[in-house]
Amino acid sequence: MKNNVKLYALSTCIHCRDTKDFLNKCGIDYDCVDVDKLEGEQRRQLIAEIKENNPSCAFPMLMIGPKVIIGFRKEEIKEALNLE
Repeated sequence: MKNNVKLYALSTCIHCRDTKDFLNKCGIDYDCVDVDKLEGEQRRQLIAEIKENNPSCAFPMLMIGPKVIIGFRKEEIKEALNLE
């Protein structure tokens, strides 16, 4: 199943890990960026981008097309991906 799915995560965050596990279990293709592993200008730029949709900069932040889901919200994710 090909969706426009992007996950912004922290490598040490349990909720981020749960989100990755859930997407993998569902067979969803997604791009993932571990924000805490970036440095310098790349990190600053990405955080500025994240704050446009997520002013509190909370993680995980999942973008499914135009929809933004903050936190590991399994039911919202399933609904956004049209999963049963």
